[in-house]
Amino acid sequence: MPNGVFAKSLINKSMGQENPKQDQIFQESSPPKRSLRQAIEVISSLISYSLPIKVFAVKWQLIRNKLEELNSSLIAIEDCDSCQNPIVSGMMSAVLASARDCYDLARRCVDLSYSGKLLMQSDLDAMVAKFDRHVRNLSGIFTAGILSQRFAIVVSRPGVNACKDDVRFYVRDLLTRIKIGDLEMKRHALVNLYDVVVEDEKYVKIIVEVGDIVNILASLLDSMEMELQQDAVKVVAVISGFDSYKSILIGAGIIGPLIRVLESGSEISKEGAARSLQKLTKNSDNAWSVSAYGGVTALLKICASVDSTAELISPACGVLRNLAGVDEIKRFMIEEGAVSTFIKLARSKDEGVQISSIEFLQNIASGDESVRQLVVKEGGIRALVRVFDPKIARSSKSREMALRAIENLCFSSASSISVLMSYGFMDQLLFFLRNGDVSAQELALKAACRLSGTSEVTKKSMGDAGFMSEFVKFLDAKSFEVREMAAVALTSLVSVPKNRKKFVQNDRNVGFLLQLLDQEETNSGSKKLLISILLSLTSCNSGRKQIASSGYLKNIEKLAEAEVSDAKRLVRKLSTNRFRSMLNGIWHS
Repeated sequence: MPNGVFAKSLINKSMGQENPKQDQIFQESSPPKRSLRQAIEVISSLISYSLPIKVFAVKWQLIRNKLEELNSSLIAIEDCDSCQNPIVSGMMSAVLASARDCYDLARRCVDLSYSGKLLMQSDLDAMVAKFDRHVRNLSGIFTAGILSQRFAIVVSRPGVNACKDDVRFYVRDLLTRIKIGDLEMKRHALVNLYDVVVEDEKYVKIIVEVGDIVNILASLLDSMEMELQQDAVKVVAVISGFDSYKSILIGAGIIGPLIRVLESGSEISKEGAARSLQKLTKNSDNAWSVSAYGGVTALLKICASVDSTAELISPACGVLRNLAGVDEIKRFMIEEGAVSTFIKLARSKDEGVQISSIEFLQNIASGDESVRQLVVKEGGIRALVRVFDPKIARSSKSREMALRAIENLCFSSASSISVLMSYGFMDQLLFFLRNGDVSAQELALKAACRLSGTSEVTKKSMGDAGFMSEFVKFLDAKSFEVREMAAVALTSLVSVPKNRKKFVQNDRNVGFLLQLLDQEETNSGSKKLLISILLSLTSCNSGRKQIASSGYLKNIEKLAEAEVSDAKRLVRKLSTNRFRSMLNGIWHS
C-alpha cells in the first residue's frame, strides 16, 4: 500500500473515522495504551509520507523535526502507568487531530492542489507551532513527575555496526528523556549519552546534527541540581575535544554557562568546565568571550586558592596559558598578580600543576622583556632551578619543562645567567650530563651547547666546572645530532685561552680528537667541526706541539688536499715558525 494511502487509512482509523457511527464510542472506550500506540504509528507514518514533498522544503523539514521530537516523547511514555492519566489520554486525541490536519496539508503539497503559496506557508507555520505545543505539553507532564524511570521503556543502545538512523533514533530518545524526564531519568540519559560520545565519534556527530541536545546541555550547566550539572559538563568536555564541533558549542552560548560553573559549581563540575574551556581556547580562540564573562578573574581565583585541587588547577592554568596569547588579557593577568601566583604553583608537588604553571610562565614572558624581568624579580629562576634539582624527587617531564623555561627565560641575559650560576645550575647540568639517562643527557647537552654560546664569563665558568671533558665523551656518540652539539659546544669553550690551556693539559684529549678525525668520512659535518676545534687549539703552544707530534699529520695534509673546510688553515698553522722544520721532516720521511 502506498505511503499516502497507508497514512490516511491509519489516521482515519485512529480517529475513528472509518465508521463515523463509531467515532464517539472509539474516543470514549479506546484503551489509553492503545491510543498512545496509534499516535506513535500515525506520527511515524506521517514522517515517511512527508519525505518526498518537494515544495516548501524548509517548512516541511521543520515539521519533521517536531514530529520526530514528538514521536520520541510518545515512545518514552509508552507502557507507563502515566498512560492511565486522563490528561495523557486527552493529549493523544489532540495529537491525532493535529496529525490529521498535517496529513491534509501534506496531501495538498504532494498533489500541488493548494490555493496559494502564502496561505500554505501560513498553514505550515501554524502546524509547526501546534506540534511544538504538544511537545511542550508532554514536557510539562513529565516535569510534574507523572513519569518516572522505573516505568519508562529503555531503548537499547545500537550495536557497533548500526546504521545512522538507529543511532539517530537512540540519540533522540536520550534527548527526550533529558528534556522531559524526572531527575532520575535525566541523569540516566546523560550518563548513557556520555558513555556513547566518549567511545564513538559518530555519536558526537549525530548530537551536533540534533541541535537541541547542545542547547539543552548548555542550559543544564546552569541547573541547580549539581548531579545534572556534573553529568552535562562531562559530555560538553568530550564534544569540546573535536575541532570541527567547537563552533557549534560556541554558537549555543556555552562559554557563559561554563564560566558560571567555574564560579559556583561543584569541584567535579569546575574541573570539567576548566577542561572544556582549555580545549575551546586552544590557540587563543574565543579568548575575548571568556574574558567578557569574567572568566579570567574566575580562573585566577581558582589558581590562587589554597582550597583548589590539583585536578582543577592544572586545566585552569591551561586556559590562562591559552589566553595569554592576547596582549590585553595578558596585561590584565599581570596586574592581577598572575606571575607571583604561578611561581608559587611551580613549586607544587603535583606534576600536572608544575608543568602547566611553568608553561604559563614561559608563554606570558615570551617576547616580552619586561615580563621576563618580572618573572626573575619575583623568584622565578629559583623556583625553576629547584624543579630541575637532581637531589629533589621530580618527574622527568617536570625537569624537562623546567630546563626549557630556564633556557628561554635566562640564557638571553648575562645577569640572569649569573643568578642561575649562583643557584648551582651549572652543577645540576653537569650532573645530568654525567649521570642522566639517554634522554636526560641529550636535554642537558642541548642546554649546555646553547649556554656555551653566550658570554665569555659563562664559557670560562663552564671550562672551570669540567664541561669540556664531558663534551669530549659525546664526540663519538652514535647520534650525529649529539656529536654535532658536543663539537659545537667544545669549539665555543676552547675559543677562550684559559680553557684551551686547561683542555691540552690532558694529553688524551688532543689524541682522541685526532683519532676521531681519522675515523670520520671526508667532508662530513663532524670532521669539519673537529678540525675547527683543532684549529683553535693551535693558538696554544702546547696544543700545536701535541698535534704536530701525534702521527696524524699526513691525514690532516690529505684533508687539506681534498679541500676540506679549515684543513688548509690548520696545516698552515702547524707549519709556521719553529714547527716548520719538524713538519717537513715528518712529511718527507
